[in-house]
Amino acid sequence: MHRKDLIEEIWNDKSLLKQQESKDAISSIIEDLDKGKLRVAEPKGKEWLVNEWIKKAVILYFPIRPMETIKVGPFEFHDKIPLKTNYSEQKIRVVPHAIARYGSFINKEVIMMPSYINIGAYVDSGTMVDTWATVGSCAQIGKNVHISGGVGIGGVLEPVQAAPVIIEDGCFIGSRCIIVEGVKIEKEAVLGANVTITANSKVIDVSGDEPIEYRGYVPERSVVIPGSYSKKFPAGEYQTSAALIIGKRKKSTDLKTSLNEVLRENNIAV
Repeated sequence: MHRKDLIEEIWNDKSLLKQQESKDAISSIIEDLDKGKLRVAEPKGKEWLVNEWIKKAVILYFPIRPMETIKVGPFEFHDKIPLKTNYSEQKIRVVPHAIARYGSFINKEVIMMPSYINIGAYVDSGTMVDTWATVGSCAQIGKNVHISGGVGIGGVLEPVQAAPVIIEDGCFIGSRCIIVEGVKIEKEAVLGANVTITANSKVIDVSGDEPIEYRGYVPERSVVIPGSYSKKFPAGEYQTSAALIIGKRKKSTDLKTSLNEVLRENNIAV
């Protein structure tokens, strides 16, 4: 039986978790996630396909794992999921106290400052995960992305049909940004500090004569800052948060040093 079919069968009948065949299938899927052979979500042209059966395997991994003590020097953890290992072989720079859970994939030349990457996440080559940033379960991070200090990339396991957060290649995510609930940030977008985007957040392009509103994603090469709009409530009219697209990156902007120049040109804090 194909692993996908077996996972679906186990999902519908949890008593099958007692069988060794089921445990072996689930464990092999998590190992393939850890090695990047499988992904929770993958690009198909300009769209993304969510592999729900792989998310189900991640959820099913928890009940088959025992609690165990993990000791790292003077530090002690008590959890069901091992920590990721063999960073040197994979050419990943890991600064204390960066932590990634087994079942997350981290590609070569990623730099992990003291940060956290959860199971099911995919972090592609050349990306920087800066200090106290978190990459939630199943989040998909592209190549040469800069995730600045304190950024919160949300995770998602359930419901299984929910899309994970997707940050495409070449994006710059400014400090203390929060991106959750399956939001997609398209290629080479630049988010200034403190931008918060949820599935229901208004993302408003204010760079033209008339505002253009998006929900749940940021178009490629957009330059985004935190903003607000007026909303009426029973008690009166108040400001509620929004993300404002104030322009596009210039073609001359490269993927690294000039990103700060893009932010400065638009008077955005990094």
